[in-house]
Amino acid sequence: MTVRVRFAPSPTGMFHVGGARSALQNWIFAKQQGGVFVLRIEDTDAARNKPEWTEGILSALEWIGIARGSYEGPYFQSSYAGEHRAAAQRLYEGGRAYYCDCTREDVQARTGPQQRGYDGFCRDRGLGPGEGRALRFRTPDEGETVVVDLVRGEPTFENKLIEDFVIARGDGSPVFLLANVVDDMSMGITHVIRAEEHLPNTPKQQLLWDALGVKPPIWAHVPVVVNEKRQKLSKRRDKVALEAYRDEGYLADAMRNYLMLLGWAPSGDREIVPWSVIEEEFRLDEVNPSPAFFDEKKLRAFNGDYIRALPVEDFVAACQPWLTGTDTIAPPPWQPEEFDPAAFAAVAPLAQTRIAVLSEIVPNVDFLFLADPLIDEAAWAKAMKEGAADLLDAAIVAFEALESWDAESLKATLEAVGAERGLKLGKAQAPVRVAVTGRTVGLPLFESLEVLGRDRTLTRLRAARVRLV
Repeated sequence: MTVRVRFAPSPTGMFHVGGARSALQNWIFAKQQGGVFVLRIEDTDAARNKPEWTEGILSALEWIGIARGSYEGPYFQSSYAGEHRAAAQRLYEGGRAYYCDCTREDVQARTGPQQRGYDGFCRDRGLGPGEGRALRFRTPDEGETVVVDLVRGEPTFENKLIEDFVIARGDGSPVFLLANVVDDMSMGITHVIRAEEHLPNTPKQQLLWDALGVKPPIWAHVPVVVNEKRQKLSKRRDKVALEAYRDEGYLADAMRNYLMLLGWAPSGDREIVPWSVIEEEFRLDEVNPSPAFFDEKKLRAFNGDYIRALPVEDFVAACQPWLTGTDTIAPPPWQPEEFDPAAFAAVAPLAQTRIAVLSEIVPNVDFLFLADPLIDEAAWAKAMKEGAADLLDAAIVAFEALESWDAESLKATLEAVGAERGLKLGKAQAPVRVAVTGRTVGLPLFESLEVLGRDRTLTRLRAARVRLV
């Protein structure tokens, strides 16, 4: 038997990080088993059926390493509407489903404190198809449904507690539960790996598989992804769009490494591991069923580690979208002709050790490429206190006299200027840093001044001094 797994997202305009985690787990499992990864777009909701949203899914998958052309599909659920309706008709003709004309209000009116959901009112009324009549599955009155789950063992559900659920609406269109089952059957899916939020639907889907005469797949319900309050990640409340992390400057390797740790861990006391190790070691039966905390602070630290591990030339290349601007990343505050690749290459090793996401590169280097620095007024107020004017005057004179414009000479010179005024280097360099870069924190000051150059440095120091008058 060839293992066939599927990833079946809805095109919603964003790619949920929890969905990305499930996609990676399916991808690795299929690869380990020599199987097939199937991509199916569940697009039956017309409001969600936009080509650009589907393209967003393909692009996001590619970013995390699931390349186009390496999987089967994408298929579109809407293309299988005829098969969905045919399956509903088979269930009706086989006595496994019946028509119901109860409205929502009717059902609610008959629901007592001990009644769970629909009470089977239309089970034996013998209704045929008609306008406004939904088709309900006839759930067995006795017995139980056992779900074989690679993560959760064998969850067991009493059939008497499962209501006769709707499989086709009053207009004849099949609901998600049936469409999902029919699609999996049509595509020969052998393993369904998805988030635990789908577990309550699984006994209903397994009953449908049985009623349609096909052996159900092996299930694996991986833990739901939650925020710091242990609430399920919500796009209305939490930062969940994979694209947002990509455009902020998270590295794909860091993101997919972190996503795979949501409910699973590699061997040994380690978390940052090569992707090849994850592909080799990941096991579905080792996934922890408890909710997985998506810790954005940890992800950020993770990403910083990955950035620092890059060869410098790769770091320079990775920064280019933020240095030039792209379709999804805003252009930097300087004009294209103002950007100096050589100057950036000179400070890149310094910046690489100080940023956690690639978007932070812009405020760290903008002083190199702007005619005037972008002054942070709070930083200016903090640095330009009493004595700042005198220090700037002395620094200008001392820097003008330097024979060698290099970091070591600049540091020694400013250190001497500060010492004459009873200031340690940290205090002495604050007004100079703000005058030249606009901020109180950033790249090492003297290496920055070396790259900026004598003329531009002195121009900015003089401008700051004038502002202090």
